[in-house]
Amino acid sequence: MNIEIIPNWHPIFVHFTIGLFATSALLFLVGAGFSKQAWSETFLKVAHINLRIGAVFTVLTVMAGWDAYNTVTHDGPSHAAMTDHRNWALVTAGVWTVLAAWSFQKHRSRVAVGAPFLAAVVVASGLLAATGYKGGEAVYRFGLGVMSLPKVSGDGGHGSHSHGSSTEPHYPHQEQKSDANTNSQPEGHDAHEDDESKPHSHDDNDHHQ
Repeated sequence: MNIEIIPNWHPIFVHFTIGLFATSALLFLVGAGFSKQAWSETFLKVAHINLRIGAVFTVLTVMAGWDAYNTVTHDGPSHAAMTDHRNWALVTAGVWTVLAAWSFQKHRSRVAVGAPFLAAVVVASGLLAATGYKGGEAVYRFGLGVMSLPKVSGDGGHGSHSHGSSTEPHYPHQEQKSDANTNSQPEGHDAHEDDESKPHSHDDNDHHQ
């Protein structure tokens, strides 16, 4: 069995970041909202733990994301999309890191949280959702990190094609490697700097998104 990490580790780490932070936010809101219940303290303890572990994974997520931003093949429109995602991601990571530091500094012995902390959690959750949405747009709308697209016939549903009898998946992108090697083109940011048909500006996209 051939295992490839396509296109890099960012999609793996980012799901831990999103899952841990989202779970933490939900537990904080439920635990604080039902503070008179016997189980509320347990909810808040688990919320703090998820928040702190999520901050650790976020370091890995940002590092892998930065590597992806500088290495994944793209064109002008997808460059703008991933730059927008990057800018949102850096702000979101910063806010959640501050929350994790706040949790560690102020709530090591006291798990109860106040209204300012909960308000910050709500804002951070909104940022997390927006950043995740923009990341999904970069992949599913602009094709970033996608090595091949389905050859659709008919309506594209299960009945529009033969399912075959092989249990091993077929990787069409592997057939393209030899052609890509013989007609090698620069990848990453340099590959589309002179593409007049799909204009973009590093300065405009990087600093005004």
